[in-house]
Amino acid sequence: MINEDVFQKLNNTPDKDVIIELKNVTKDYGKGRGIFDISFKIPRGCVFGYCGTNGAGKTTTLRHIMGFVKPDSGEVKIMGVDPRRANVDLMKIIGYLPGEIAFPPVESGSEFLHLQAEMLGLSDMADAERYINMLQLDPTAGLKRMSKGMKQKTAIVAAFMHKPDIILLDEPTTGLDPLMREAFIKILDEAKQRGATILMSNHMFDELEETCDYVGFISNGHLIDIVDVHKMHAQPVREYIISFNDKNDYEKLLNIGYEITSKNDSDLEVKLNVDVEKINEFIGQIKDFNIKSLNEKKYTLHRYFMENLGGLSDGNNN
Repeated sequence: MINEDVFQKLNNTPDKDVIIELKNVTKDYGKGRGIFDISFKIPRGCVFGYCGTNGAGKTTTLRHIMGFVKPDSGEVKIMGVDPRRANVDLMKIIGYLPGEIAFPPVESGSEFLHLQAEMLGLSDMADAERYINMLQLDPTAGLKRMSKGMKQKTAIVAAFMHKPDIILLDEPTTGLDPLMREAFIKILDEAKQRGATILMSNHMFDELEETCDYVGFISNGHLIDIVDVHKMHAQPVREYIISFNDKNDYEKLLNIGYEITSKNDSDLEVKLNVDVEKINEFIGQIKDFNIKSLNEKKYTLHRYFMENLGGLSDGNNN
């Protein structure tokens, strides 16, 4: 079911440019729970989204990449190294945001962030302060009194403040309001622009589409598809939905010669496909028609999922 062209494109990445690699990774917790035969490569500087419902296997995959879990079979590598055997220097260039945040026994967010900075050998907290301001975070608050959103913001700052080359994010916008989600995406985009390699699990199609180069779909612990987001956006055909005030103009459009996908004579509404190179010609042909509404039906990641993978359901794979 995997898009073979995209899978092969990633698989053919030269070894020197592969930052994260999973090869036939399986962790079977029994009763259909776990991940099974997961394989993909993430090239240097790529933002790879990992999409699935709760329990699909996203967190289990990320925990393997961090080296917290040993696979039953298969192998995981970060820059060619098994993360369970990675040295301290390698771990210092990784930023990690877990799905379930557990802070050490310290009093405040500030104390936690300074503890993290000390562990990472980070002496300049300027970027941390900038992220704190962007996220409207009060780090002096006690960790025990923080809301879910405040804890999430604190963990985001900790994951990004040392400008890591590799960033692993497990549902990073959980608990954030829409304004703070925008702030997070700006932080993510900054990391992307400086060339960081990012793996982000998320079930929000719009966030994945806005930020990712590729999106892998996981269901019941199996990787079922990988989408090239840029290629998806470069569809050779655009779909339009047009409704008319005038029946004559409606009938004229039906006979112009474009591919009609559906029509409604009573509502004077038509759906049709137009080749990208003919869009200007199409607009010129209809500019004098008495049109009630004209909308382009965008080809989004959500639409791709519904049209190609919409019948899928997930179990409980963590």
